[in-house]
Amino acid sequence: MSLDIVILAAGQGTRMRSALPKVLHPVAGKPMLGHVIDTARKLAPRKIHVVIGHGAELVRERLAADDINFVLQAEQLGTGHAVAQALPALEAEKVLILYGDVPLTQVETLTRLLEQANESQLGLLTVNLADPTGYGRIVRDANGVVQAIVEHKDASEAQRAICEGNTGILAVPGKRLGDWLGRLSNSNAQGEYYLTDVIAMAVADGLVVATETAQDEMEVLGANDRIQLSQLECHYQQRMARQLMAQGVTLFDPHRFDVRGEVSVGRDVTIDINVILEGRVVIEDDVQIGPNCVIKDSLLRRGAIVKANSHLEGAEVGEGADCGPFARLRPGAKLGAKAHVGNFVELKNAVLGEGAKAGHLSYLGDAEIGARTNIGAGTITCNYDGANKHKTVMGEDVFIGSNSSIVAPVTLGNGATTGAGSTVTQDVPAAALAVGRAKQRNIEGWKRPQKMPK
Repeated sequence: MSLDIVILAAGQGTRMRSALPKVLHPVAGKPMLGHVIDTARKLAPRKIHVVIGHGAELVRERLAADDINFVLQAEQLGTGHAVAQALPALEAEKVLILYGDVPLTQVETLTRLLEQANESQLGLLTVNLADPTGYGRIVRDANGVVQAIVEHKDASEAQRAICEGNTGILAVPGKRLGDWLGRLSNSNAQGEYYLTDVIAMAVADGLVVATETAQDEMEVLGANDRIQLSQLECHYQQRMARQLMAQGVTLFDPHRFDVRGEVSVGRDVTIDINVILEGRVVIEDDVQIGPNCVIKDSLLRRGAIVKANSHLEGAEVGEGADCGPFARLRPGAKLGAKAHVGNFVELKNAVLGEGAKAGHLSYLGDAEIGARTNIGAGTITCNYDGANKHKTVMGEDVFIGSNSSIVAPVTLGNGATTGAGSTVTQDVPAAALAVGRAKQRNIEGWKRPQKMPK
């Protein structure tokens, strides 16, 4: 059956105390609404309809995509009113209703819920809670059949004792939805049009309300303030940690590890504390990552080692290569097999060939460096002339003396050498020595400056 998904994302979130719309507050580096949209896409809907209100233009700007239809709810008059704004665009046989501030609902849970919905049956996701304060209560008859949902503020004392709470997530037959929404009333404590009143209407119309229960309370928790947002963040990170450990990763402390993107891992990977993985990160077998590292949109080949306090973005560390501690690999940095980048070395758009080394205190930008080449401490490639970037090319087995400045564009042939402290401005032939420094003078009897008396 065809599926339309409606995501309610119009709320202001006043308890966040923020100029940012609530649904744009991040969990694991991604807006909460972004998580919900990603989950919705995995259900292969005909269309995703996002109902926006507060901060509508910013929400639209951040999350616009070809498969999303944004619908404006100019006045926030309740959840039922919000869904009604999307009604003219709904054409599918089933409609799934989600919430933009409930980011951790699992695809498997929603798949089970959708299986409950058909022309004569409505699917309702519920959750069992130790403390259901604030949740609408699921009211059942003596046979356990759902009769209605009563909001907390409208519930009697007996109804408030019910521990089964409404998540608000519904799967409904599309043909019925318009009629139910048209009959909603705002005669309640909030003066709003509750989507939950659809349940009683469905029962009155002879439909069965079939429930699916969320396995995990956090899966259906929304974030109304920063405290709840932090709870979602912690739960997400623990979920990711468990998944990675199940795939063969050793995490020295799962509570001090963050994933803010998509991670693919091999076997026998070890990750020390305070590591952050962002964007798209691929980690192959036998990789070791030291403490306090940030790795974003990068590939770590088999046996690679990233030592403590290193920062990688858009980089590739080759098989058996290592970098750090305190290394920075910027976009376009690529280490060949068994290459080495040491402490306080920065690479940007630079390729180090197999076995090449840059041990310490160097900047290598817009460079192609051949196999087994050794870069001395304090070396920089002068790749920017104030207007344009230029490339440095070093062949294989080149030896760059310490404190050299290599002024691009320039090429150093295989086996070339530069003397320490040289400024190289011209190509260096293969196997040649380049010395580009002033002749040393020794001045006898030199008197050092003295401090002036106070």
